[in-house]
Amino acid sequence: MGRTKIFIRHPRTLFATEDAFEICKHELATRIQAKYKGYRVKGEYQRQREAATKIETCWRGLQARRERERRAWAVKVIKKFIKGFMNRNQPVSMDNSDYLAFVRQSYLTRLKDNLPKSVLDKTIWLTPPPIMQEASVLLRKLHTRLLVRKYVRAISAQQKVQLQIKALTSDIFKGRKENYPQSVCQPFADTRISEQDINIKVLQLICPEGIKYSVPVIKYDRNGFRPRFRQLIFTQAAAYVVEEAKIKQRVNYSSLKGVSVSDLSDNFLILHVTCDDTKQKGDLVLQCSYLFEALTKICVVTKNHKLIKIVQGSVRFDIQPGKEGFVDFKSSSESMVYRAKNGHLMVVSPHNPMHTT
Repeated sequence: MGRTKIFIRHPRTLFATEDAFEICKHELATRIQAKYKGYRVKGEYQRQREAATKIETCWRGLQARRERERRAWAVKVIKKFIKGFMNRNQPVSMDNSDYLAFVRQSYLTRLKDNLPKSVLDKTIWLTPPPIMQEASVLLRKLHTRLLVRKYVRAISAQQKVQLQIKALTSDIFKGRKENYPQSVCQPFADTRISEQDINIKVLQLICPEGIKYSVPVIKYDRNGFRPRFRQLIFTQAAAYVVEEAKIKQRVNYSSLKGVSVSDLSDNFLILHVTCDDTKQKGDLVLQCSYLFEALTKICVVTKNHKLIKIVQGSVRFDIQPGKEGFVDFKSSSESMVYRAKNGHLMVVSPHNPMHTT
């Protein structure tokens, strides 16, 4: 064996060597290829890793700079907020302008989610900060007008008439009669007695005048004050007190001087009638469960809103011309109606603590 050549003495050795080479050359080529490809891929991998490291470094640096800027901005905002809070009661300036703007925006946002849903919700309104006092008053007025507008547009013609009648009742009795507040939530009816419940003979007599309202009442006799169940019917021309198939008394509106009620929580009314003839019946003492409704209806029918007189203590009424009687009113723990020893009709009603003057 020399430096560059191999000298083979026997041919069979050459043949064996060539056969071994033929067998191993594919494996050797594969190893060489693997080493070369590994070297190439390793270099590419190292270049990609260096590139990825540089990209990550740049991205992390960018994020860090953004976080630093965000924190610096947050520090400035917090400082400005604290400074604005300390100067919140001072005139608007550079120190508190941003804080006051935040307060306004925060109040309006909370107010938007807590607005009253009804005109009657007068207590549901957020307390405004000092800077929003004037704006809050204006917004509340605007919102109330909006709710009223929506309510007015939604009510029907029948409801509108009902409200007008209720307004008339309020003008007459609000703050003047004890049990009026309890009647506010009770809707008025067109009538309390249907035409089918009125005797046909009575109906034939008064129907041409046009029945406007009817209600069951208790009439007290002028002498002795004995209670009797009656029907009180208002027509276009007169008021009728009816007992089954008989008209007991007809009161023309032209002869009706007024209607007296007490300021307590009873449900009595006295119809004062002009008496020129001794044969003519006197005033009517009635008890009505639908007092405010009946009194309002008679004011509407007669077109005289000053017909009702609210009195204190006692009411004088005419039994007949030249003879008078009295109804005394007082409040107690129980409700009673009886004839007193002095001959007066005593009406005792429970005291209502809701009475306002």
